[in-house]
Amino acid sequence: MLSIEEIKLLIEKLEKVKKEDLKELIDSNLAVLKDIEQAVDANNDEVINRLDKTPEWFTKDIDYKRKYPAVDQWLFRMIQTKIFQFARESYYHCLEIGPGTGMFSLEFKSWELNYFVDVNPWVEKAIRKKLPRKSQGSLRFYLTDRTNCDQIPSKSCNFVFSWDTFVFLRQEHIRQYLHDIKRVLIPGGHVFIQYADCHYDIDLLQAQKGYWNYNTKTTMTKIIQEEGYEVVEMNQFKPGANYAIFRKPGKQKAAVDKFSEIKLD
Repeated sequence: MLSIEEIKLLIEKLEKVKKEDLKELIDSNLAVLKDIEQAVDANNDEVINRLDKTPEWFTKDIDYKRKYPAVDQWLFRMIQTKIFQFARESYYHCLEIGPGTGMFSLEFKSWELNYFVDVNPWVEKAIRKKLPRKSQGSLRFYLTDRTNCDQIPSKSCNFVFSWDTFVFLRQEHIRQYLHDIKRVLIPGGHVFIQYADCHYDIDLLQAQKGYWNYNTKTTMTKIIQEEGYEVVEMNQFKPGANYAIFRKPGKQKAAVDKFSEIKLD
């Protein structure tokens, strides 16, 4: 039996391979699949609501990952290297969304100002304990209800980063977040986030289990572009570690003008 994630993935594939000689067959199958998709979506509000993770759920997930880390040393170095490509100027301001215990927050300790947004209030204490005393004055912590960063000043950040957070968000919520992030970024500012790409079996399995929420590179690219961003890079370090880098149009005073991809073996 097909899951809703597999149905959506099949719809996407059929829409891509349309040919004139196959048009009638593909159109008829697409119509059936889209009817099924709409019926499943319309009758599973409780399931959809369940997929919206609570603050308590995120706390339990972080506790589990303390014992069984989702990011190994190799992957950490790859992400760290990407972050360093943006740390060209000490007066940069950064927003990290969903920092958890601060695995990557230490990478921004030399930046002038760091904003953090999370659903759990205990995050502030966990991150402050990891950062040196001289950095404490540059930290700003805010709570979110899952999809907004209203308390962050407009045009205040050069860079927005998030890992192991957007994979848990529904496409609708990702769109809402990107809309508000655009307000936070200065012109030319960059965003670097992980997302789920269910074109790959590992990501699709996580969505089928209800752990991650369904998303694909195709849809993620569409959301980014429809929100008015310029795509810089859509890539992966490995299956299950997909990322998007994009920018708000414009030129910032301390812009990252040249961008080189990390070459993976």
